[in-house]
Amino acid sequence: FDSLPPAHYKETMSTILVWIQQSEAKLSMPQVAVAEYEIMEQRLRELKALQSSLQEQQKGLNYLSTTVEDMSRKAPAEVSQRYRTEIEVILGRWKKLSAQLVEHCQKLEELMTKLQRFQNDTKTLKKWMAEVDVFLKEEWPALGDSDALEKQLEQC
Repeated sequence: FDSLPPAHYKETMSTILVWIQQSEAKLSMPQVAVAEYEIMEQRLRELKALQSSLQEQQKGLNYLSTTVEDMSRKAPAEVSQRYRTEIEVILGRWKKLSAQLVEHCQKLEELMTKLQRFQNDTKTLKKWMAEVDVFLKEEWPALGDSDALEKQLEQC
């Protein structure tokens, strides 16, 4: 009986596996180009919530690792190896998921910064274009008025 995992181990394993599968599905959704800052903020909140959930699930993962270590000391070699392989696969998926999550958050934050900079630049450009438009619609000075022509030349 020492070589068999406790019931809590099986429950925790099942919970962690389901969580990993759901999280992998969320991260594997194709990323679409978004030009709306609010949508990007919402996606970032979702990713941050997933990161929090990852940290909450860490306790269960630690329990699984500890339990496998305890069982491997007491269990026959083939049983021990089976559980070690099982936990190694889960740990590998966990690390990959964690890395992807960090990468997605960083990339989204960078894109949000670029979008905000672009929107600010666009606003500035539109303002400048409106000012130029007003300038171009101004009445031209008479040909003999050299002071007015010189002033307009400076403005140009």
